[in-house]
Amino acid sequence: MTILILDDNLMWTEKLRRSVIALGHTPIVATSLQEERADIAILNLGRAHLSTPEILQALRERGTYTVGHAGHKEKDLLLEGTANGVDRVVSNSTLAFKLEDILAKIPSDKVPSDRLN
Repeated sequence: MTILILDDNLMWTEKLRRSVIALGHTPIVATSLQEERADIAILNLGRAHLSTPEILQALRERGTYTVGHAGHKEKDLLLEGTANGVDRVVSNSTLAFKLEDILAKIPSDKVPSDRLN
């Protein structure tokens, strides 16, 4: 499975890139939305310019399942992500420690289960 990490925070991108590889998937790290095609996009909701309604719409049109993350105390960002149509919103710690569980819980109609493994 291909996972787009759309973020400009070097700490998060490297951590997520390594985690995605360790789980046997292919990461694409980008600081802006180009023509990348991915099954899943991970968005840092703390980077408003990378999780705009326009970006989310473009990802939806590509059939990309979205996972947004923000700090557990940043409830406004988490709620905004949900309101803007992010498929799954999680805290930073959940993303950091439970990425495999997050991927496993993606509905098969969003990403076929054979692509999750």
